[in-house]
Amino acid sequence: MIPIVGIGAGLVSALLFSVVITGSPLAALLYSAAPLPIFIASLGWNHRSGLFATVAGALAVAVALAPTGGVAFALIIGLPAWWIAYLALLARTDAQGAVEWYPLGNLMVWIAATAALATVGSALVMTTDYETYRSVIARMIESLLNEMVRGRLISLPADLEIGELAHSLAPAVPLGIGASFVTTITANLWLAARAVKVSGRLPRPWPFIPATALPRTGLLLLLLAAALAALGGFVGLAATAFAGALLAAFMFSGLCLLHDISRGRPWRAPMLISVYVALVVMQAVLTPLLALIGLADSLFGLRRRAALPPPPSRT
Repeated sequence: MIPIVGIGAGLVSALLFSVVITGSPLAALLYSAAPLPIFIASLGWNHRSGLFATVAGALAVAVALAPTGGVAFALIIGLPAWWIAYLALLARTDAQGAVEWYPLGNLMVWIAATAALATVGSALVMTTDYETYRSVIARMIESLLNEMVRGRLISLPADLEIGELAHSLAPAVPLGIGASFVTTITANLWLAARAVKVSGRLPRPWPFIPATALPRTGLLLLLLAAALAALGGFVGLAATAFAGALLAAFMFSGLCLLHDISRGRPWRAPMLISVYVALVVMQAVLTPLLALIGLADSLFGLRRRAALPPPPSRT
């Protein structure tokens, strides 16, 4: 049963991954859901189903598109989904016989690390020469900036050379890619867990998500990534992607904190609605603020200082 489920999930995931070549907005949305079948198979039918799905999907993409496409599927979609699902179902028994599941805060750190590796993997599939990769990214940024200027979406100074600006922005692109991978992995994990829970196959009890806070290790890793980002090359690329991924993880932690501290408060609903609307219309402003809140929570233990009520017993 496990191989059949895994192979089926892998083929569905490969189809979602492959439609991105059409370049349509719907294809981009379907591509972002490519890890979902592998998450569902791994969470509901054992993590080995995720491995079968990864192999089946990679082979399907390699045959249908190109061998490099199969490698990209495995590095960007299959293996990250399998690994995160495997960690999500890790558990141990304490001295009293109670089951302790893998903490969500630690899982978010691993999601950030996996996102950084996926970013590096996508770059290496493109080229193994860093300068070539940087030139490709710079040309993409230059093309995007030219389109935005022609469409009057932005206005740049007349004496500013767009090509030079694109080359100066290229090293920061992995920061955004790493953060976007964290968002994609987290969203697909949540959707898959909800679907598997409804089916009654989720082995892990549903956790109290608002209590999620990254460990202080995440702060040290962020400082290390920021230091290594200055090295350049693929090492600097990996460090930059990891820094962006960790900042995204801290952003989710800050959002969880707002959910946690507002429990039972009369201003909870309007505050959360305002935050989510601001995330859509002012993402560039609110995302760093939420990340700072998550950083402060990990560093100072804001939840402990607030003396929050215990989580609802039904969870």
